[in-house]
Amino acid sequence: MREIGIGVLASLFFAVTFILNRSMELSGGSWMWSASLRYFFMVPFLLVIVILRSGLKPLLVEMKSRPVSWFSWSFVGFVLFYAPLTYAAAYGPGWLISGTWQVTIIAGVLLTPLFLITIKTSDGIRIIRHQIPKVSLAISMMILVGIVLIQVPHANEVSTSTLLLGTLPVVVAAFAYPLGNRKMMEVCGGRLDTFSRVLGMTLATIPVWILLSLYAFWTVGLPSMMQVFQSFIVGVSSGVIATTLFFMATDRVRNHQGKLAAVEATLALQIIFVIIGEMMLLGLPLPEPLAFIGLAITVIGIFLHSFYTRTI
Repeated sequence: MREIGIGVLASLFFAVTFILNRSMELSGGSWMWSASLRYFFMVPFLLVIVILRSGLKPLLVEMKSRPVSWFSWSFVGFVLFYAPLTYAAAYGPGWLISGTWQVTIIAGVLLTPLFLITIKTSDGIRIIRHQIPKVSLAISMMILVGIVLIQVPHANEVSTSTLLLGTLPVVVAAFAYPLGNRKMMEVCGGRLDTFSRVLGMTLATIPVWILLSLYAFWTVGLPSMMQVFQSFIVGVSSGVIATTLFFMATDRVRNHQGKLAAVEATLALQIIFVIIGEMMLLGLPLPEPLAFIGLAITVIGIFLHSFYTRTI
């Protein structure tokens, strides 16, 4: 399925987030600047793209028609997603945060009953609630087992407090991201393309990022030039490229919960890219044999998702 490939590519660019956020924290940068600067840098790129595609006016009309929905679900999908991730980076290494983030592949499946679908029957139009795709859930659980095996060799490297502060915020983010994304797809109803939707969600949350940056300035001062530069890379790679690719893939299968779960499961490959990146950039040692088994299970799980979605 082509959407699986798009999701894998998005995971590669998403991995930059975990590596550079940890790098910024190790160099003394504040998580508040890491979070807000990413979205500030996203705006001009997305704005140019949307204007060139003649999508700005339709976007503003959509946002004006349902401002509360745009702000609330954008807040869930972007603020409750990224602020906890950057906060966790202050307490845990990239492999821990990236590995915990994979809870999102289960979260996406478990959130399925929150969404309704309209179908035509002989008795007229019926609105029914989506059911959890059991096969997709089973495959996603298999992937999660692989992720756990990857992290087991590192478990003794962190304290209990680090484990909690580095994982609990990520669990919140893992549920917020698919929930905000799916709800915004529901709000837009296919009337906007992916670039417009990402720009709209970014613009809707800019007031929050401005407040966070003002608080950061008041408490820790201005960010360093290195943090600004690394935030710029994260904004372009993860914020613009990865988010757009991932939302594009989910948009294409938004009406099929099994295929949507398969696309969301491709996020599991982030931890592989993160481990490789931290080995190259931050000096992380080669994973132990148990971790390689976990990597193999994760990759097999992605292939099973791809195979299953081709047969339904």
